[in-house]
Amino acid sequence: MKEAVEKLVETACRALSGLEEDPKALDQARIRFLGRKGELAQLFKELGKVPEEERREVGRLLNVAKLRLEEAFSEAAQRSRDVEAARRESIDVTVPGRRPPAGRLHPITQTATEVCRIFNWLGFETVEGPEVELDYYNFEALNIPKDHPARDMQDTFYISEEVVLRTHTSPIQVRTMEKRKPPVRVIAPGRTYRRDSDVTHTPMFHQVEGLMVGKGISFGDLKGILTTFVHQMFGPEVGLRFRPSFFPFTEPSAEVDIECVMCRGGGCRVCKGTGWLEILGSGMVDPEVYKYVGYDPEEVSGFAFGMGIERIAMLKFGIDDLRLFFENDLRFLEQF
Repeated sequence: MKEAVEKLVETACRALSGLEEDPKALDQARIRFLGRKGELAQLFKELGKVPEEERREVGRLLNVAKLRLEEAFSEAAQRSRDVEAARRESIDVTVPGRRPPAGRLHPITQTATEVCRIFNWLGFETVEGPEVELDYYNFEALNIPKDHPARDMQDTFYISEEVVLRTHTSPIQVRTMEKRKPPVRVIAPGRTYRRDSDVTHTPMFHQVEGLMVGKGISFGDLKGILTTFVHQMFGPEVGLRFRPSFFPFTEPSAEVDIECVMCRGGGCRVCKGTGWLEILGSGMVDPEVYKYVGYDPEEVSGFAFGMGIERIAMLKFGIDDLRLFFENDLRFLEQF
């Protein structure tokens, strides 16, 4: 028993070595040797088994050992506090702190926000609608019946015969006109879906489409609104042109081109030497569309337009591969 007491004290003193810089380990060592269920307490429990003629001496040794260990742990705890105090004093509290890394808005979100801000400034209200849409709103109410060849242009994801993933945000315009009487002036941003994937197309992409309907709305109003948008988005020095085109739900229709942002109209690889880049489609709302929403085409007129947010972002930031927006490469995203 005497040997066990001496061995315990020796083991505890060795265990204390080097624990001054680790307060947690020091506390664990104290519990191991001096705790209620620690090794010293176990020896005290064995005292009853010691022969009576030795019990007094062994008890004295245990008490001495307890005092020695308590003193040793107390000194180690003080050294630990001294080390911690010295560490704190070595910190220069006047040095500016390090800012934690902060997330930023995705370039697509930045571009969509800027597009919406410009049109909100021009008096357009932002409206939203479902991404899973009825065939009626996505096609038929936009003058695209089931046998219309324009359906092939959309390359649609069908959920069922009458339910699709919307191929554009134009269905929101129809839903809005169903609920409101003219005048109507709205933009509809959101995700859209088509079966297409390459360096300039993805199966999921973002669009902003606009609609303005009221009395006496003309193509001149359309040109004025879109010219203002282009100059706000790309700068007042950027030229633009309206080029005749075809869309089933507008007549007449036009695509809008801007001077190439890379070569400023001089001709380069990006614009294929033309000096122009297409950015959006537009036109006067076809009178047939008004019949689906109960508007009188003899009383009102209006225009609609639509653009891909990714397309605008690529031109604004000089990006030549659409896939970069969706690969989540921080080296790319942190530039914005």
